[in-house]
Amino acid sequence: MSDEVKRAFPQYLSNPFQILWYESDELALFMFFLMLALMYGSVFWFFLFAGPYVYSRIKRQKPRGFLCHLLYMAGIIRMKNYPGYFEKEFFE
Repeated sequence: MSDEVKRAFPQYLSNPFQILWYESDELALFMFFLMLALMYGSVFWFFLFAGPYVYSRIKRQKPRGFLCHLLYMAGIIRMKNYPGYFEKEFFE
């Protein structure tokens, strides 16, 4: 038992992972637009700040985890133990 690694227990389990004021999905969007701005410049520098801002405004109106479900509906990611998005009938 003495070989166990001790970690601080989080105070709020439901709080998402944050870096500064960005949650992980907003940070990923910010990094994506940063990469585009560094490669192509011009209008992408505007999207660097406008993109995460608009996304965070939309995210406040939606239920938690909507981005994951949106990517699932678009067919970009596959969720474990979930049926396909277009399944209409289920048999047990």
